[in-house]
Amino acid sequence: MTTVPALGPDHHRSPTPTAAAVRPGLVLLLASGATFLGMLDATVVNVAFPDLRDSFPGIAISQLSWVITAYAVVFAALLAAAGRLADVLGRQRLFLMSVLGFALTSMAAGAAPGAGWLIAARAVQGATAAGMIPAALGLLLVNTPPAKRAAALGIWGAAGAMAAAVGPSLGGLLVEGLSWRSIFLINVPFGLVICYGVLRRLPADAPSGRQLPDPVGIVSLVLAIGSPVMGLSQGSDWGWTSPEVLGLFAAGLTFGVVVWLRSRSHPAPAIERDLWHSRVFTAANVTSALFGAAMYAWLLAGPLYLASIWHYSVLRSGLGVTPGAFLAALGAVLVGRRVPLKRQWMAVLFGTALFGATCAWMALALHASPSYTAVWLPAGLLGGLAIGCVLTGLTSIGSTAVPPLRFAAGSGVLMTSRQVGGALGVAGMAVILASDGLVSPDGFLTVFVLCATVAVLAAGSSFALRHRS
Repeated sequence: MTTVPALGPDHHRSPTPTAAAVRPGLVLLLASGATFLGMLDATVVNVAFPDLRDSFPGIAISQLSWVITAYAVVFAALLAAAGRLADVLGRQRLFLMSVLGFALTSMAAGAAPGAGWLIAARAVQGATAAGMIPAALGLLLVNTPPAKRAAALGIWGAAGAMAAAVGPSLGGLLVEGLSWRSIFLINVPFGLVICYGVLRRLPADAPSGRQLPDPVGIVSLVLAIGSPVMGLSQGSDWGWTSPEVLGLFAAGLTFGVVVWLRSRSHPAPAIERDLWHSRVFTAANVTSALFGAAMYAWLLAGPLYLASIWHYSVLRSGLGVTPGAFLAALGAVLVGRRVPLKRQWMAVLFGTALFGATCAWMALALHASPSYTAVWLPAGLLGGLAIGCVLTGLTSIGSTAVPPLRFAAGSGVLMTSRQVGGALGVAGMAVILASDGLVSPDGFLTVFVLCATVAVLAAGSSFALRHRS
């Protein structure tokens, strides 16, 4: 079994877990639990959006969408650096600190007195999630025997896929029974339980001795992603040719150049350019970004459509998108356990093509009059199956395209690509719905067409995943 060494005698706990005593099943449980929480908070807010609008009636849709986007932007920008940070500080240490921080920031979001506080808490929460998930995956890969890694990745991917799909239903249940604050506060006890399990059962691995990531590059990366996303989300309100919007796009380009230049010269860059020397890794990131844009826009548009067009309650809207969660988990487990690694590019191609076809069907078949059984349910099932196949296939291919000692860094970059795409997809959806309003199905159908188009592009890029080194 591949294990990680324990730290020296200055680190005492009673009882002290040792590397030899680590059980891969327990590592999988803790890693999957933390990943479930992190990915859940990327989608659980979707169904609470109407309730948030009622709580903050003076906030425009484009501004309120930053409750979702702030989490996604910071999460995306810090994932790559967090992967390296996990290798530098030790995966167990970063994992523990991040889970604890996630629980505390969830408490702050649940207690938010205003929209500004909530958006700020969500941004910090995204930072803690960025440290949590790459460290979880790094722990999983290092502590799992090579012969069982594909199956473990399938279960881990199922946890992420299930969270992304079940978020709206769980959110609807909490919002309907309590309030939108409960969707954040529920993270606190689960986060503390995971922290307890880590302290009691996982040994601290020795830091690699590598240099900490470039702080200037990290801040520049946050601004490079956040500036164009803000420009895109505010364009319809401020005017697409206004100095503010053009300035934000220019700032994003400028900071992107800064990140690229510093990545060439800094010994510990925010984005490790040498990872991109692998053609498979590059293709996995391009596909991940494209699919992330389509997936997150679709996941947010679905509950909003049910609530705004078919006038479902918050709970009913959440339950309406739940069946896809089970197919997402099933697809993830099947790909992880049954599809050989060298053929998982086929699972990605199948999933992206199926997702594109599903979105196109929804754009053509949905109308103002409800048609849940005939259209929505089968579309949700097919979309969920596609999500499970794609996310697991991309994680397996992208993570194993880098050396074992770079697992955390590679997985962080891969998730960064997906979250960047997701932030842009949500911002684009907000622009469409802000111009067409939430009372007409036309805007939502346009969103589904956009999702279908981007998913087809992702299917095209997935062909490059065939060329394995």
